[in-house]
Amino acid sequence: MDKRAGRVLLITGVSSGFGRALSEAALLAGHTVIGTVRSEAAKAEFDRLDGKRAHGVILDVTDFAAIETVVKDVTGRTGPVDVLVNNAGYGHEGTLEESPLNELVRQFNVNVFGAVAMTRAVLPSMRVRRAGHIVNITSMAGLVTFPGVSYYCGSKFALEGISEALEKEVRGFGIKVTIVAPGSFRTDWAGRSMIRTERSVDDYNAVFEPIRRLRKEKDGKQAGDPAKAAQVLLDIIEHDNPPVHLLLGNDALGLVRKKLADLNDEIDAWESVSKSTDFS
Repeated sequence: MDKRAGRVLLITGVSSGFGRALSEAALLAGHTVIGTVRSEAAKAEFDRLDGKRAHGVILDVTDFAAIETVVKDVTGRTGPVDVLVNNAGYGHEGTLEESPLNELVRQFNVNVFGAVAMTRAVLPSMRVRRAGHIVNITSMAGLVTFPGVSYYCGSKFALEGISEALEKEVRGFGIKVTIVAPGSFRTDWAGRSMIRTERSVDDYNAVFEPIRRLRKEKDGKQAGDPAKAAQVLLDIIEHDNPPVHLLLGNDALGLVRKKLADLNDEIDAWESVSKSTDFS
């Protein structure tokens, strides 16, 4: 690998968690970082990370009409985006029956449509230059599921599928796509960043309440280290042949491997039925 400084990274959601850890590591490595934030105070605080190479921009990724203009404006000052990291997102907790439909719309607006809109804003320049790297932060919940976060799982499954298809569309242009699925890390995901629907149906108590309680108890004690993840991501964007899929964390590794094994067993068990539906 030839590690090169001087790339322009556009990272969404840099106020905390993965976005902040990656921004700080990238700046330390000599890269320029455009980071999206939600307020003037957050912008000023991000800009102070580096007087020349940290560029905070106020942008809500669900303001789809504004994204192209904001990206065009900031890249006029920094140069074109070499690496887009779609990191902005949040978790919604609540069973499907108890959760209002508008919460699903909001979840997809941020976690899916925002990432797609950001990608569409940088793709034309990357395609013309025949270079670029798009890194979409999904979750192990985009590959395995857990009761009580059905909306969140749905959004991350959607981003996984969109990203995988995108990679096949743009690989011929020299554009790389990496889908990063972290397990449990010490970020704000399960804390202040999570939206929790109020409980209303007692029938779900047995399956859901132990999970909600355990998630709150483990918040801040997760095994995953965001700083280590940031270093991995910096290595990935310099790799000549980066992975399309990357799991981060031992929990993600174990749970996804079990899911694949269980799925394979189920496919084998129902193979004859699967084969029976073709014309004879």
